[in-house]
Amino acid sequence: MVAPQARAPAFARAIERMLRLAPAIVVAACVGCGDASAPAAPPLSFGPDPDQMVTSDSGALTVAVRFSPDPPTTGEDAAQLAFTDASGAPVAGLDLSVVPWMPAHGHGTSVNPTVTETSPGVFVASPLYLFMPGSWELRMTVGGTVDDTAKASFELP
Repeated sequence: MVAPQARAPAFARAIERMLRLAPAIVVAACVGCGDASAPAAPPLSFGPDPDQMVTSDSGALTVAVRFSPDPPTTGEDAAQLAFTDASGAPVAGLDLSVVPWMPAHGHGTSVNPTVTETSPGVFVASPLYLFMPGSWELRMTVGGTVDDTAKASFELP
């Protein structure tokens, strides 16, 4: 049996070696992290023709829905939502929220999309985190100059 006094210097040397190696260990662990930025996502691209036209629940608004990518896929997508009134004029300045929803499962996603008005009456909701195949809805709540709701339904293979 080794006396405790004999083990103490060996233990101290082991700690000293670990402390000398600590900076190298930290650097090695961070090499995979790096400070390089993640590759930029490809720019959003919406086709000229809507994927679907939706009438709001009150009937006052029409929404042209376009997806990027088109058709939408499992993962991160985006939707362009163009709102017009009964005369076909863009409805600008709306307060719009969008919730991706799976009606069959009774749940949405863990990521809330940001909604940005890109031109009068045209909004982009991104990211739409569509994490599984199935039936989805984009539930839209409109406020501001018009209070209304609308829903666009689509399938993910």
